[in-house]
Amino acid sequence: MLANFVRSFPHTRAALIGVAAVTWLAGSVPAGAQVASESAMRETLAIGEEPGRVSTEEVVITEGPYRRQLVFFRTNEVPGTFVIQTSEHFLYVVLGNNRALRYGIGVGRDGFQWSGLVRIVKMAEWPDWTPPPEMIQRQPYLPRFMAGGPGNPLGARAMYLGGTVYRIHGTNQPETIGENISSGCFRLANGDVVDLYSHATVGTKVIIRQAATL
Repeated sequence: MLANFVRSFPHTRAALIGVAAVTWLAGSVPAGAQVASESAMRETLAIGEEPGRVSTEEVVITEGPYRRQLVFFRTNEVPGTFVIQTSEHFLYVVLGNNRALRYGIGVGRDGFQWSGLVRIVKMAEWPDWTPPPEMIQRQPYLPRFMAGGPGNPLGARAMYLGGTVYRIHGTNQPETIGENISSGCFRLANGDVVDLYSHATVGTKVIIRQAATL
């Protein structure tokens, strides 16, 4: 069943948005990456997650600027590179010939945004979730462990970004795409992250930028 989520944006834009929960993966910041605070490296799931809320692989963004679409994208990066424009809430998969596949994403909230060059080091379908101790302390009602599945905040797929605690992953809260919501991870609606996953491999180059470059 296709699920639609409609939300109002400034300037009367109607958009369909979606979110994936941000996750925990031990590691250090890669050389050149800029991270706002040490706490952003320790906690990577935002307050307000809803473990148990179901969102399937069929949930995609179908309307508005955050729907998956082919766009013009000027870049010298090789095809297959992922480029994340945090300020725009977009992730681009470079296709070559100044074209890219663009996805709407949720990004880090204020104080948890970062930039850098990393590579995907691990990929997982329906990843498990183990909230870190810092999160359990703030939200003691959270499960200590949750197996992967449609009710897992990490969503349908996860791509782990090497040298960091962050991932690109799905969500069971698809209404939050286009927002500054996470503690540093990048989230997509489940149907969109499944599609993105098909373009990824271990070793895929991922460029994270705070603002678009001309």
